[in-house]
Amino acid sequence: MSTVSPENALSVTLVKAGITKIRYPADLVHDDGTHVTVRAPWAAPHTRDFGFVRFEPGDVFTEHYWRDRWFAVKEVRTGGGELKGWYCDITRPAVLRDAELLVEDLDLDLWVSADGVSVLRLDEDEFEESGLAGRDPAAAEAAVRALDELEHLARTDGLAELLRRDTPAALRADG
Repeated sequence: MSTVSPENALSVTLVKAGITKIRYPADLVHDDGTHVTVRAPWAAPHTRDFGFVRFEPGDVFTEHYWRDRWFAVKEVRTGGGELKGWYCDITRPAVLRDAELLVEDLDLDLWVSADGVSVLRLDEDEFEESGLAGRDPAAAEAAVRALDELEHLARTDGLAELLRRDTPAALRADG
């Protein structure tokens, strides 16, 4: 287990179709060898309004990555600590090397509102257009299974349970 300190600073690199989509600094909060948790402020200097949620300067993301799962779950809170919800990326399993957390985005996403009422599958058209199913059918199947799993977890309160189970109590907002 790790605690946040200057020596735990790392860079999160999101790659899409072999191209770096975004790279941003984050603090390593926890790494148990399978589950990696980092915390970072909203990486853009401006607000991004998705219609169902706004990510704004000051928002704080607690991001959960796994070395054995095909998704990442990002808990989004305002700077004042109010939960906005969870933005989930379908990705290949994460790789942490030195001070870089490398994550390959596979286009599919899921949004879960703070109250759990809104569960939205996102970017399925981008996933189809990506051609992953033709280039790497096994990865495409794993991505679709991961999205289905996340949606099921979100609709049955399992997403919160997954995060509680995989995150030590001392690091949780509810702990």
